[in-house]
Amino acid sequence: MKLKMKLRKAFTMTEVLITLGIIGVVAAMTLPPLINNNRNKTLETALKKNYSVIEQALNMYYAQTGERLNSDTLDYRLKTIIMPYFQVIRDCGRGSEASSEALEKTCIPNYANNGDTSKNSTNYKTFNGRAHINLTYFDDGQFVLNDGSLILLENSPAMKRAYISVDVNGYLKNPNRLGQDLFMFQIDEKGRLMPMGLEGTDYYNETDEYCSASSTNNMNGAGCTYKAINEKDYFSKLK
Repeated sequence: MKLKMKLRKAFTMTEVLITLGIIGVVAAMTLPPLINNNRNKTLETALKKNYSVIEQALNMYYAQTGERLNSDTLDYRLKTIIMPYFQVIRDCGRGSEASSEALEKTCIPNYANNGDTSKNSTNYKTFNGRAHINLTYFDDGQFVLNDGSLILLENSPAMKRAYISVDVNGYLKNPNRLGQDLFMFQIDEKGRLMPMGLEGTDYYNETDEYCSASSTNNMNGAGCTYKAINEKDYFSKLK
């Protein structure tokens, strides 16, 4: 009698398979959003950390020299001046046109330096992923920080333009999109570090042309930095 009772309480193979199937369906529905939310939270934390690190570097330069770096006075010296104030583990030069395998794996290839501009927009996509961005505004110096972040510089005295951009999780990790893990900052004529997309920066636009899920502009995402820092739900909406 006891044996029969035990048999009645056991699960059949069919019941086990059905249960496992249900668990699989639930996991397939819930795990991707959880993974995505965790990734986006990591990107948010990394952006805010890098924002602070870049500001500290500029402030340390000011404390040591008594002058503010600004877009009016820089003459292609931005990388030389600013890099010593970061914790750098790899100097990429102006891109991985160097033969080092380590550089090729962690630095953005800068084919413009060897004359082949046809490949110079293949590494990152726009905010919505619809097009590849051009690396023109990221080609005046690169270096990797001790946390894996990749700093990219633009320094054009003729245009009075000085940008410091950062891939907060490094070149080897996705999404590799402007405004999602690649963010731009601008040093203005007074030496202030401005999150790109703030009114007064080069990629501010009232209609969000530079930070839009629908824009086809090849610099879509450039103007997202200000939103990413200040809007609480910015990263939770990323896909």
